[in-house]
Amino acid sequence: MTLDSTNLQVLANYCAAAAESMGWTLMRTAHSTFVKETEDFSCQVLTPEGLTVASPKTFGATWYTGLDYGEVIPLFDYREGDICLTSDPYAGYVATHTPDVHIWKPVFRDGEIVCFVGCHIHNTDVGGAVPATLSRSLTEIHQEGLRIPPMRLMRDGVMNEDLLRLIANNVRLPEQNWGDLNAQIACVNVGERKIHEIIDRFGRDAFRSGLGDLLDYAENQARAVIRGIPDGAYFFADYADEDQAGGYPVRVAVTLTIHGDTLTLDYTGSDPQLASSLNVPTGGKERHALAMVGVVYALYSQDRTALLNAGFVRPARAILPEGSVMNAVMPAAVGMRSLMCNLAQTVVLGAFCRALPDRMPASPGSGMSLMNVKTTTRAGRSVMASIGPVGGGGGGSPRADGAEGCGANMSYLKNTPVEINEAEVPVRILRYGLVPDSGGPGRHRGGTALEMEFQLFAPQSMVTARNRDRSVFSAWGLRGGGSGATSRFARNPGTAHCVELGSTDIVPCDPGDVILIQGPGAGGYGDPLERPEEEVLADVRRGFVSAARARSDYGVVVADGPTLDAAATARLRGEMARGRSAPEFGHGPGRRAFERVWTQERYDALTRILALVPVTWRFFVKHQLFAALKDREAPLGGGAPDVEAAYEALRGRFGDLPGLPGAGPGRAAAAE
Repeated sequence: MTLDSTNLQVLANYCAAAAESMGWTLMRTAHSTFVKETEDFSCQVLTPEGLTVASPKTFGATWYTGLDYGEVIPLFDYREGDICLTSDPYAGYVATHTPDVHIWKPVFRDGEIVCFVGCHIHNTDVGGAVPATLSRSLTEIHQEGLRIPPMRLMRDGVMNEDLLRLIANNVRLPEQNWGDLNAQIACVNVGERKIHEIIDRFGRDAFRSGLGDLLDYAENQARAVIRGIPDGAYFFADYADEDQAGGYPVRVAVTLTIHGDTLTLDYTGSDPQLASSLNVPTGGKERHALAMVGVVYALYSQDRTALLNAGFVRPARAILPEGSVMNAVMPAAVGMRSLMCNLAQTVVLGAFCRALPDRMPASPGSGMSLMNVKTTTRAGRSVMASIGPVGGGGGGSPRADGAEGCGANMSYLKNTPVEINEAEVPVRILRYGLVPDSGGPGRHRGGTALEMEFQLFAPQSMVTARNRDRSVFSAWGLRGGGSGATSRFARNPGTAHCVELGSTDIVPCDPGDVILIQGPGAGGYGDPLERPEEEVLADVRRGFVSAARARSDYGVVVADGPTLDAAATARLRGEMARGRSAPEFGHGPGRRAFERVWTQERYDALTRILALVPVTWRFFVKHQLFAALKDREAPLGGGAPDVEAAYEALRGRFGDLPGLPGAGPGRAAAAE
């Protein structure tokens, strides 16, 4: 039975409502703060093949629009009451790091499976080498806590007690994990009940065929948006601060190719698989959810009526080179994959900025740090909880300023109220607010960053700041807009014992220690000299911009009061406008300094070399070549031969490395 367009939209609304009911159940019954407050979870209505048809739009994690359970669903035979589970990132590429526990349940009608319902949560801790499980310092998946292959959690409605004992024996706070798992079970049970209510209205056959029609409908909406983008190839790259603790920068690069109503993301040029936990486990799947997040965001921003399901990414495909940071192979650690996924989103948005320069915003702040505290109460009880994300704002757009401190492309991670943090964790929040002068200047200013300052009171406390980034490479401005401010992480700021922590993500703390974390600001859009003087003055009065930065960035002179000095402003803006040019992208000083050494030509040469090298050697070779070219600014022409010569010199030490096509003795000599 085929549904007409009206009834198909009604079915879409019903499926979305079912997914939202699942989400509310999960959020209201979960035990951990990271689920019930931060909302790091997802819920899905799935086709019998495992493709996402509906998920909550306004809460929960929004990265999983195209989530595909297709490789794990066929592993089992199903009966009513069954629930299956996995948290293994390398088993079907559904889970993407070990704290994410995915469960799925078949929905039967008249003895046949009509669909599945599923959900996942991020567990605060699943064991492993460090509290809260995750750190960039980890180098292989075996250090990242309990990794559960696809297994039955329930058979005929009966719990697998052996699996529960295994989980409890490997995590630091088993009662919290058990409470969250019960919330997940309640979630899929609600989903099953809601699906039966939908079938009661539409009928079994209409419901089953309607699921496929919903995927087709979303696909057609996406193709209509893509047809409005000029054909062409659009390259963009961006960097995270370090590829391991204390390491070199790591690059994600993408070439967005638009052809008619299809698009391709080619991640060739991204860094090799890393000896840290920043890798993304996509399995090379061309529509893997994490590779497609930026596409979903960009296309949906052009059509807010679109259905968000797996059909929406059908016109897109990703090329994910094996052994790269975007397609790591076992046993690579992947716990911090969200940092790289966040960077990949920013890179994809940058490519879309080249394709649609008048319709896309500048870079979001990105670099959101997820703060966790492990400490003890005065009574000696262990406590471990998330106290919230700390990130930046949204990028300035062609029409408006960026939102302040919203998290932007990670805004689904909600803040935890101060009162709840202090009630659940023995810490004192000293400051929680916005960072002045952090938003990038522009005709439309970038959103300002958040900051949090808190004090601990117990010995042997541990603070983890997952995804620390943007302390070197700032968010970029667009069409004349400036870059946002970099982030900051410090212990005991403003004292003689202050330690600047940079991108450190695990910090042991003593009683009385104070931790300050500031997120990165977002990029601005358009020439700051075109921002109306009254808007700059309002920013100063609100505390978003200081009087000094109003003068240096916007050419606006603010006198005591604060009041506008119109005559001085007119003179200053006239002086600043002379000989001024507006670059397409406004990069910060960290990136400009780095790219004086690592030009596009040098990085292209590095990419070609690493493609020849076995996966297990790539990270080592990258570090050796970076060390060889340290602080050597590239000559005219980009300096690619310098990279090739440095590699040939490296081959002189390690004969197992393959030679370059057409290599000769001149290259080795040039490196000396």
